[in-house]
Amino acid sequence: MVHRRTPRALRRGLTFWRRSIQARVVVSTVLLSFTIVSVVGWILLQQTRDGLLDHRVEAVVAEANNETAEAERRLAAAPGTEFQPAEQRSQLVEPIIERGATRGFSVVLAGPGWGGEIFSQGLDTNSVPASLREHFESASGTAWTYTRIRPLRGRDEVVEGPGIVVGSQVMLPADGEAYTLYYLFSLGEEQETLDLVTRALLTTGVLLLVLVAGVTWLVSRQVVTPIRMARRVAERLAAGQLQERLRVSGEDDLARLAVSFNQMASNLQRQIRQLEELSRVQRRFVSDVSHELRTPLTTVRMAGDVLHDARSDFDPGTSRAAELLQTELDRFETLLADLLEISRFDAGAAVLDVDDVNLVDVAHRVVEMTRALAEQRDTRVVVKAPGHPCLAEADVRRVERVVRNLVTNAIDHAETSDIVIHVAGDAHAAAIAVRDHGVGLAVGESAMVFNRFWRADPARARTSGGTGLGLSISLEDTHLHGGWLQAWGRPGAGAQFRLTLPRTVGAPLRQSPLPLVPADAEEPG
Repeated sequence: MVHRRTPRALRRGLTFWRRSIQARVVVSTVLLSFTIVSVVGWILLQQTRDGLLDHRVEAVVAEANNETAEAERRLAAAPGTEFQPAEQRSQLVEPIIERGATRGFSVVLAGPGWGGEIFSQGLDTNSVPASLREHFESASGTAWTYTRIRPLRGRDEVVEGPGIVVGSQVMLPADGEAYTLYYLFSLGEEQETLDLVTRALLTTGVLLLVLVAGVTWLVSRQVVTPIRMARRVAERLAAGQLQERLRVSGEDDLARLAVSFNQMASNLQRQIRQLEELSRVQRRFVSDVSHELRTPLTTVRMAGDVLHDARSDFDPGTSRAAELLQTELDRFETLLADLLEISRFDAGAAVLDVDDVNLVDVAHRVVEMTRALAEQRDTRVVVKAPGHPCLAEADVRRVERVVRNLVTNAIDHAETSDIVIHVAGDAHAAAIAVRDHGVGLAVGESAMVFNRFWRADPARARTSGGTGLGLSISLEDTHLHGGWLQAWGRPGAGAQFRLTLPRTVGAPLRQSPLPLVPADAEEPG
């Protein structure tokens, strides 16, 4: 359960990040501010640290030199012949150890030919770095380095922590040897000061980032809020609520943008209403003309039927004219029926009579309907379908009309080659594809082929008696089912039209059981 929630939360976060300009501005500003504050804070800490250490080094070196000078004066005041070396070493270092206990530093006395060391109580003499001991193996002046002061195990006289060790050599009169005094000064106070400054900088930095985030959020909100309002109004306009407008306040750039947006919306509303009115007039005109032509067409049809029935009594020329009259009357009736159907689509009055339809049966029925036309064009229509039904919820009359239009269109362009109807179905959709091997379609014509009265070659005759509205009506029938009607073609390689219907009316389509590009299509060389 946790593994499922994490990707979902991540997707929601990414979606929010992509859609929210305000969030991106705030996060970007905070990140930049964090970088700047971090760099500035690091520089301040380095300067503070260097200043504290430099001041501390100067102080401890001066104090070490003073202690060494005081020890040399004590040794000079007592001639070396009066004391043994051990006594003189004690006389040298013990007063310094006593003062160090009160002043907060430790002492180590070491000599080149002497195997022992004298040091402050509780101090681990390994606190003196080996590099500094090597430095004083020969005569040298005062030197210092950083170290870590460590106490002996179980002792608490010395506090463990960072420190500075200063080395200085003293000549012991008793044996004439140079001994080295190591002064170990703690940096505990400086470390506490540096920690305090670090905490202050961190607190200040966090508060500053929170303040920057809040200010950025407020400032960006002032800019983003009008943009969001414009987006919502634009969405309402796109949904058809043409009366929506932006509220204008002030005279700044955003206010002028709102004024311009409202002017654009008003112009669009006026033009859309003009187009709607024009479209309504056109639809009414087509509908009225189609209805008004039915009465005279019926009269002409009756007269044409009489002449067609009596054509055997006429001379050959008059008989041929009667046959042509009958053919054109049939085409004219089909055109009127198509115009009425188009007007119903335009008016939104088309409805579905839904039932379970087997597309395999539809394909075979259409083949029988168009057999005579196919034989007239010296071609065959072949059905390739699976051995099981391919069902879809659809209006069987409209689906048959779509397939019939596709097949008759293929017969018009097949040029004596066979036409293949492919049928397939799956759990989500059922499809029919009509493949011909005729002249094909040029680039861009696969989208134009569904336009009303469009013809690829105006000089080409319609042998099937079509009106130029068949594919347009087929596309409207397909959309009424929530399906796809798509075309593919290539010059010289033929064309394929694919009808895809959802298994359930209104269900979304994601893919078709049949490919749009036929498997036998040859790639251009």
